[in-house]
Amino acid sequence: MLPETRPVRLRNYLAYGSNDVLGAGSMAVISGWVLIFYTQFCGLSAGQAATIFAVARILDAVASPMIGYISDHFGSTRLGQRFGRRRFFILAAIPLLPSFALMWLPGQTFWYYLVSYVLFELVYAMEIIPFETLAAEMSSDYKTKAKFAGARILFGQASAILAGFLPLWLITTLGRDSADTFFYMGIIFAALFMLTAGLLYLFSWERHMPGGVPLAPAAPTAGMGQAFKALYRNLFSTMRIRAFRLHLGMYLGGYISQDIFNAAFTFFVIFALTGSMAIASGLLGTMYIVQFVAVIIAINLALRASPSRAYQIAAASFAAGALTLIGLWVLDIPASSPMIWLPIILAGLGRGALNYIPWATYNYMADVDEIVTGQRREGSFAGVMTFVRKATQAAAVAGVGFIMQAGGFVSGAPVQSYDAILTIALLLGIGTVGMLGFGILVSTRFRLSPATHDVLMAEIEHLRGGAQAPTSPEAGRIVEDLSGWRYDQLWGRNPVAR
Repeated sequence: MLPETRPVRLRNYLAYGSNDVLGAGSMAVISGWVLIFYTQFCGLSAGQAATIFAVARILDAVASPMIGYISDHFGSTRLGQRFGRRRFFILAAIPLLPSFALMWLPGQTFWYYLVSYVLFELVYAMEIIPFETLAAEMSSDYKTKAKFAGARILFGQASAILAGFLPLWLITTLGRDSADTFFYMGIIFAALFMLTAGLLYLFSWERHMPGGVPLAPAAPTAGMGQAFKALYRNLFSTMRIRAFRLHLGMYLGGYISQDIFNAAFTFFVIFALTGSMAIASGLLGTMYIVQFVAVIIAINLALRASPSRAYQIAAASFAAGALTLIGLWVLDIPASSPMIWLPIILAGLGRGALNYIPWATYNYMADVDEIVTGQRREGSFAGVMTFVRKATQAAAVAGVGFIMQAGGFVSGAPVQSYDAILTIALLLGIGTVGMLGFGILVSTRFRLSPATHDVLMAEIEHLRGGAQAPTSPEAGRIVEDLSGWRYDQLWGRNPVAR
């Protein structure tokens, strides 16, 4: 493996991690508040709100993998050589990030909200996909990558805390019925996005950049036709890496469960537990504080033990929190009761770890891919991850919207029917726990750990030296389990990414 190009210092961890204010912060705001904003303040039906997500995902199905593929091949261009094949896109996205605030401008039409949402999603992909490659670009060490993931998730949880509490603070200032609450929230977050993206650009680097160890000569710049031709070949080839398929299963189980929970939670607190938007904001903020603590615990577990075991414990805690919330509704206990803190704490502990673990293991997927292909394809994996994250979040939020409308939910109504409330409760309970169960099932087959990663990296060096057989039978079994390919098919002797 390539040696370290530079020492990774605290400022690099902080700059890298701070960019998840955009990555996780924007997603926390959208998943927690956009359905409320569209249906309660903008006059859109739950179905119209869901349609906005669906249209955006169709466009993103092309854009996100395309950006990942282009960034993999951008190093041979003049701009790529000057600014970096990844970092150029981060720099270019900075002046476009205020598009987030435009999403929350009240009193507009369906088409305005559709276009503004799509615009931000494209800018988001332009910045976040190159960002997701940088941990692997800046280091090849397992613990260093885990620290990068930890810094990222800690900042993401801090931004989620802000996403939870900021509406409460703005409601106190502007009044509970003011739609400007969300617009000012959008302005504040857009300013933070620009600041953290700038810090990321200043304190990150790439392997091929001056001062680093050069990679092999860059391939000729792909034209648009070539890019489209190779785009989905690379997209689907990543799915032929066994560890990545299992990683995606755990990721989807942990994150879709949270998307469903977030989309339904505010409605559940307001209509099922007879709370208010201010109470829902305070509960979300408190849950995110607990998640922040849980991330610190999960970092230590992932560095010392099996990520899959930590995942299972976290999923069980989150499921217990969701089911306890349903129990409060069944027992007719309101959101103002002190008993509400039990499910909030249980859910927060589980969610924090579930946020960290998949992103910690993601940083090693390019290493598993390298032993299969002999290539470094961080951009392709980042494109797939971003597309899958945004697509599944949109599907979850849109699905909640469509199901709520089918269940009798009436936009803007201060009181909902029993059927509508029951639908929200079922979404919060069955939807959340069902996805967590799926993630737990997949995690039982995931065997990447600090010990197996060390074996993987040693075998990569072994193959780079021209070897044909594993260093030991046990090492061969480990890399075959991680990769999903026989040892004699590794190092490019297979159809993956050809």
